[in-house]
Amino acid sequence: MSYSGSEGHMVDKASAVEHPADIRNVVLVGHSGSGKTTVVEALAVAAGAVPRAGRVEDGTCVSDYDDIEQRQHRSVQLSVVPVSWDGIKINLVDTPGYADFVGELRAGLRAADAALFVISAAAGAEGVGGQTLALWEECAAVGMPRALVITHLDAARADFDEMARTCRDILGGGASESMLPLHLPVYGPASADGHRPVTGLVDLLTERVFDYSAGEHTRTEPTPEQRSELDAARGRLIEGIIAESEDETLMDRYLEGADIDLPTLVTDLERAVARGSFHPVLTAAPPPEGAKQGLGTVEILDLITRGFPTPAEHFVAASHPADGSPPARLACDPHAPLAAEVIRTASDPYVGRLSLVRVFSGTLRPDETVHICGHGPDVERDHDLDERVGAVSAPFGKQQRPLAQAIAGDIACVTKLGHAETGDTLSAKDSPLLIEPWQLPEPLLPVAVRAHSKADEDKLSQGLGRLVAEDPTVRLEQNGQTHQLVLWCLGEAHRDVALERLRSRFGVRVDTIEHRVALRETFAGTATGRGRHVKQSGGHGQYAVCEIEVSPLPEGSGIEFVDKVVGGVVPRQFIPSVEKGVRAQAARGLIAGYPLVDVRVTLYDGKAHSVDSSDSAFQTAGALALREAAAAARLDLLEPLAEVRVTVSDDYLGAVLADLSGRRGRVLGTEPVAPGRSAVRAEVPELELSRYAIDLRSLSHGTGRFTRSYIRHEPMPSQLADGIRTRATASA
Repeated sequence: MSYSGSEGHMVDKASAVEHPADIRNVVLVGHSGSGKTTVVEALAVAAGAVPRAGRVEDGTCVSDYDDIEQRQHRSVQLSVVPVSWDGIKINLVDTPGYADFVGELRAGLRAADAALFVISAAAGAEGVGGQTLALWEECAAVGMPRALVITHLDAARADFDEMARTCRDILGGGASESMLPLHLPVYGPASADGHRPVTGLVDLLTERVFDYSAGEHTRTEPTPEQRSELDAARGRLIEGIIAESEDETLMDRYLEGADIDLPTLVTDLERAVARGSFHPVLTAAPPPEGAKQGLGTVEILDLITRGFPTPAEHFVAASHPADGSPPARLACDPHAPLAAEVIRTASDPYVGRLSLVRVFSGTLRPDETVHICGHGPDVERDHDLDERVGAVSAPFGKQQRPLAQAIAGDIACVTKLGHAETGDTLSAKDSPLLIEPWQLPEPLLPVAVRAHSKADEDKLSQGLGRLVAEDPTVRLEQNGQTHQLVLWCLGEAHRDVALERLRSRFGVRVDTIEHRVALRETFAGTATGRGRHVKQSGGHGQYAVCEIEVSPLPEGSGIEFVDKVVGGVVPRQFIPSVEKGVRAQAARGLIAGYPLVDVRVTLYDGKAHSVDSSDSAFQTAGALALREAAAAARLDLLEPLAEVRVTVSDDYLGAVLADLSGRRGRVLGTEPVAPGRSAVRAEVPELELSRYAIDLRSLSHGTGRFTRSYIRHEPMPSQLADGIRTRATASA
């Protein structure tokens, strides 16, 4: 799509935009290892933002890698690299490709107005996996324009044509007319091992060859050998453009043999791309050492500036929480009231909290006071307040370049917003707004933690609070039943990053411990118990005797205490003492240490002493009576049951069903939810779900998703319950 004489400019010029029409926000999406960051760096070099790949002027990496990312050998957070091309500021939003960091990817989708799906030719069909398809469908649902960039063409067995067909089959549903290449690769002479490097591209519309062999974008004419392949591919592309054209007469003219002029084709192509109805396929490679432009970079930059929509074409709605009015579409106007959203939150050792913000309406200026409104219906108090903005800057890898303002449509960094969290809305203080936050995946991998030392315990609460504020895909739970502190994460890599951030950024070390599931105990039948607490010492003694009957109740009944004492054998003032002792022992558990539930405890007899009986004595007697009743009866160990809904590709449906059965699950039914995908409903014990988030991803090759919700407790199989009781007794 290099039909213009575009030139790159230094990024500082891109920072000073004055109108939303001069901005493009593009998110790069793709499988882990597909080359997204490499494409960003190559585009930055081609646009003149950096002198060579991976470096800015002072030697800092373009990518916002920190020590954690270097140890993980993968991107774990989104970063923004602004470049300028043909007078347009392009905010390139680089997102992680690993499934554990899909929260960062969803934030990138909210910040952007169009998407580049980066696909590795070396990965074959696996490069267009379940997660890529899910994100493609997610973008399609909101009408986001998309293009594809095929990378790694120099890899062994990489085939551009085959990869383009695979993308059409998987992402396009086989629709060949809406997902077509704009260029064909030009291969150089074969080396000794038979490998043929890609040295240029044939532009199908202009019928020119763009030669990158010298490290710069130069134009030549196609050779006779290239002409036949060019003509066939060009005909398919023209038919695809015309099929998506808004001009209904264009197809008739084409079928009648009329020549369609290049400006008309280009205009219709750009409109179809902007509408999201046509998805061009391009290719990219990093520049050779010392070169200025990598393969396909000029063509991608041209497509972004001329084919992708402006921020004014990306509509976001906001509501006024004060008056409860329905959400209204925001105007992408720098002169309108401010409406912006916090896309990402980070901590900087020098400036403190740093908020990455997408401005949807109005203009954000340094040192002005804005209103911060929290996300969700249960807004905490510190998420509904006014706060003064610090410095406003343009992010560029690890650098922050000061801005005088950030207009509607732009992405900027803001300092000193101490209460703003990811997903919060920034608006004018006299006109508070709330933008509905993007949908985040539910974290389903539990990680129980405890402070490593007393010093860490003092800092733990603050550190966890800052961690959750930065990463909304981490959920913090203080389990009142197991008394564990639990971090819910998206996967093992996400867990490792969260714990490492706690240590390196917030100075808090924690130890992971075994996650406990909230089991319960109950009586399987009726039993009686006698509690006798008699002690005599030098002064007042202790004397209390009580006799109780324990019988089971339906689920959810709790503990019911009934007084059937007659004749005053237990004085009235001590009956509440017996109940208190019974309830205290029930909370501590009887055999395995889990709370006792769903029983009726009837006090029917006892004895007291006029001098030695006391409140504490009858509390102890009540607890002893309950323990004796438990020793004489059969107790069931109750485990929580969850209703699980698994959505998976039909290719892996059988494996998922077999796996659920192996987890003691009861399958309630299956139903188709989309072509090639089914949903499975099952009841599964929560003990079997601790690692299901990891196991399902492996089992379904990344195509499976699941939700879970507690439904009830029910008796555990006796052999499993006996094992838990044995371990509890041994550790006591």
